[in-house]
Amino acid sequence: MMRGMGNMQGMMKQMQKMQKEMMKEQEALNSKQFIGESTNGYVKATFTGDKTLQDITINEAIVDADDVEMLQDMIILAVNDGLKKIEKESEQTMGKYTRNIPGL
Repeated sequence: MMRGMGNMQGMMKQMQKMQKEMMKEQEALNSKQFIGESTNGYVKATFTGDKTLQDITINEAIVDADDVEMLQDMIILAVNDGLKKIEKESEQTMGKYTRNIPGL
């Protein structure tokens, strides 16, 4: 009977340790910078890992008052590229935890 309780306690310790590691890695990911780019790097969108847009840089060569639509497209490309990079790294970093926990 006592043997089962010790097992449970050991499991709880493992879970707490894993949770601390997860939080540490999540914080590191959140503070990391990700730069999404449009075609030829005309527009660059800088994010932190928590998907907060920090900065957007637009190369003046692409600024054309007669073609605002292209600029809008480039901004969308850069933003989506940045978000994809965060998603990919999040999956690589945090995925190892969620894959090992049933129900997540």
